[in-house]
Amino acid sequence: MKFRAHETFSIRKGWLSKGMKHVFRDPYVFVSKEYNPMDVLGIGSNMVKSLRYWMLAVGLSDSAKGKSAQYLTKFGRILYENDPYIEEMGTLWLLHYKLARQQDIATSWYFFFNHFQLSEFSKEDFTTALANYAKMNGNSEPPIRPLDDDFNCIINTYMPRYKTAPSKDEPESNMDCPLSELGLIDYHNKKEKTYKKSIPAAHTIDPLVAVAAIIDNADGRREIPLSEIQNKEGNLGKIFNLDTITLLTVLNAAERAGFIEVVRTAGLDLLHITTDMSFLDCVRQYYSKLS
Repeated sequence: MKFRAHETFSIRKGWLSKGMKHVFRDPYVFVSKEYNPMDVLGIGSNMVKSLRYWMLAVGLSDSAKGKSAQYLTKFGRILYENDPYIEEMGTLWLLHYKLARQQDIATSWYFFFNHFQLSEFSKEDFTTALANYAKMNGNSEPPIRPLDDDFNCIINTYMPRYKTAPSKDEPESNMDCPLSELGLIDYHNKKEKTYKKSIPAAHTIDPLVAVAAIIDNADGRREIPLSEIQNKEGNLGKIFNLDTITLLTVLNAAERAGFIEVVRTAGLDLLHITTDMSFLDCVRQYYSKLS
């Protein structure tokens, strides 16, 4: 488990584009001894560490074990070739999907979307539950400060700055995280600093993005119980924070597109995958459709 690896910085607009470009040019960009990474990337030293972490956490890059170099993953290359400026809603959903499945290096994000049960919560609710989760999984209880920082970073990841800090929001600011566009967290009571998980609009989730997530979790199976897609950690319902009605709306769109079939027989609701595409095939097809 890893906490506060982001140096307290959430992803900022333009960061991932910059990261992909420079990692593609030079895998040692974050650790080069020949030139100053801060000069190349145009950000401060702690931000360099943060961006290096975020590139790994959202699945855009990977590093060989024991090596300091980073290389674009196959997923990262597809995004870099098709949406280098992170402009498409499907790109944001795919990045969020990758991030919220990172149990080892983005533990707080994984816990928040897969295990944290409260739909309305405070910082204390979250940090207490996260500390208990860490202990239950064989870890010593982490210090409260990193958990507080992770909570603040999660809020800044999914809530726009005009809500969290309206007095500091400027039209040209790049402080907002691109994932704030997904609408997954909002205030429950701003004065009391309580928050709520929000159900996103079904139309923002492209059928190919939804099917990519389902296939990624299917482990080669062609039929999956609908209850698993709704409730199993790492799957569509949990990661995308979908209630039953919204999930069925998303699945119906994927069914109309011919990628899946929902089968209801003898009281057993199953989803049958009708396409032979892999996760990466779905991602490629999504961008091919846009172009």
